[in-house]
Amino acid sequence: MQDLGIGILFKGVNFQRLLGGLWVTLRLALITIGLSCLFGLLFGMLMLSGKRIVKAFCRLWLEIVRFMPQLVLLYLVYFGFARLFGWDLDGETSAVIVFTFWGTAEMGDLIRGALTSIPRHQTESAAALGLNKARIYLHILIPQTLRRLLPQAINLSTRIIKTTALVKMINVTEVLKVGQQIIGQFYRQPDAAFWVYFVIFLLYFLVCWPFSLLARHLEKRWA
Repeated sequence: MQDLGIGILFKGVNFQRLLGGLWVTLRLALITIGLSCLFGLLFGMLMLSGKRIVKAFCRLWLEIVRFMPQLVLLYLVYFGFARLFGWDLDGETSAVIVFTFWGTAEMGDLIRGALTSIPRHQTESAAALGLNKARIYLHILIPQTLRRLLPQAINLSTRIIKTTALVKMINVTEVLKVGQQIIGQFYRQPDAAFWVYFVIFLLYFLVCWPFSLLARHLEKRWA
């Protein structure tokens, strides 16, 4: 094993360093997913607003997120806004801001789609039976929305986890950055890069695969 590049992962604390970088990745992803779910719920409801100004604002936000690469947004916040406004933003804070901005729009659009997919006659019938808006949401809209939303929301969560790899570009020491540091220390080992990146691939796979299985299971169960 010492003749192979994979052996460098078991020298000293290199593998523990990779796991530490993976924890940074997961921490950023979990914070982002939580905030995106919270703000995405509000954003999705705003997208269904009857006010033109509100709908135009939501549409603009969504289009910016869809057309602007996340890396550009990271640079804009970390390098641009920090210098322009004198903000003292570290890389992790900048990443949470950018990924939450992106995740909120994506989650909100999923929620909007789930709500609009419910036939209108269900809410009209409930209102005719005397149910108020709170009971309509609690007993009719929310249960059906969750069944439509959860598989897609889980898929979005895996996308967020994978996209956090971009934060290495703004000096956040996540798993990919740690891997590059290890490769730099053993640059004379010709196959070191292959084994380090292969192990990082496995770590991402082991983290995201359960999410994928859960989404597939829910889609089949609720089909």
